[in-house]
Amino acid sequence: MAFKVGLLGLGTVGTGTAQILLDPAGRHPLLKELEIHRVGVRSPDKPRAVQFPEGVLTADLEAIVSDREIEIVVELIGGLEPARSLILQAIAHGKHVVTANKAVIARHGAEIFTAANEKGVYVMLEASVGGGIPVIQPLKQSLGANRIQSVTGIVNGTTNYILTRMQREGADFGEVLADAQQLGYAEADPTADVDGLDAADKIAILASLAFGGRIDRDRVYAEGIRKVSAADISYAEKLGFTIKLLAIAKRERQNPEHSEDRLQLRVHPTLVPKTHPLASIDGVYNAIFIEGDPIGQVMFYGPGAGAGPTASAVVADLLNVAAVLKTETEPIPHPLIGCSHQHYCSIASMEEVVTRFYVRLLTEDQPGVIGQLGTCFGNHGVSLESVVQTGMRDRLAEIVLVTHDVREGNFNSALADIQTMSAISTIPSLLRVL
Repeated sequence: MAFKVGLLGLGTVGTGTAQILLDPAGRHPLLKELEIHRVGVRSPDKPRAVQFPEGVLTADLEAIVSDREIEIVVELIGGLEPARSLILQAIAHGKHVVTANKAVIARHGAEIFTAANEKGVYVMLEASVGGGIPVIQPLKQSLGANRIQSVTGIVNGTTNYILTRMQREGADFGEVLADAQQLGYAEADPTADVDGLDAADKIAILASLAFGGRIDRDRVYAEGIRKVSAADISYAEKLGFTIKLLAIAKRERQNPEHSEDRLQLRVHPTLVPKTHPLASIDGVYNAIFIEGDPIGQVMFYGPGAGAGPTASAVVADLLNVAAVLKTETEPIPHPLIGCSHQHYCSIASMEEVVTRFYVRLLTEDQPGVIGQLGTCFGNHGVSLESVVQTGMRDRLAEIVLVTHDVREGNFNSALADIQTMSAISTIPSLLRVL
């Protein structure tokens, strides 16, 4: 029995997926029952790393999602459109869908999963987060008995590569970014990566699975790494931290003022204690650190992108669908992987988030400045863990301070007052601490 697959896109991941399906020897025996029936590409006559029989390649992607012989559609074209429309058309025609498209799932997941539920088909998305790291299936199955408290991840290889290079070489962001673009580790337009948008898409997906509800992607706070400097990385090192772009989904403790638990959903550069498992994740690698009851702590680590790792996740989803189809006799009641809940999770505003802060200030070199800073912070309920005058920079005194846990709204109010002080020249850096 062969299951016919329609493949949309033959880029890096699409090519990797096709290579696995065309070379099943030594792999799972069910792979031999997956047949590439049609492949949708922009230019069918373009030379390819993989060869197909005549007539398999087509520029008509809509013909693939409506083809009666195709049972599973694999969407690997990326972007929001036409990917979203093609996924919905595939579902409408009763096709199961496998996708690596985190942007579509994060922004249009509610629409897609509602359609899949109504049609009784699977939507599989292991490859949408973490490349080859198996984290989607564990969240829905292996960790299904747990009450998840938090999901914290390094889920963007480009930014992790840049920050690792900055740490090792003492270089600034712009310099390393330009080199990463030349080496192919960063896109010509790196906005989605370096501004935290890619990581925000991914944490929205992980949070939906971990906390059993839909996520409004627009409520995910996203801040990138453009303002992280070599000086900040050096000071973090001296304080016992390393700087990582973290994606955080965290369940807040029940507040009597709210009828349900709320979530913190945020992406930002973070000072991570060197003793934390995420501190040692370097280069283009990803890691997702999960805390739950009763399991405690568990971390998933591996390559977060690339043809091989991502194609591995795509084909794993194909195998899961094929395995179920071989034994399924009744209509499928809901997607195997995805959020089957209809409600949206309650998300706390950033003003309400409680965290620690690292601040670097440049001030006039005059007596009493540190005392004034302490008084101003104290007036707003901000407790300081450490305050250090590190030296002089451009004839200004450089002061680095780290706070204890504080409500972000209180901290912002204190900072607004501090910026009005005549002795304060600039506040070049403001980072959160894990």
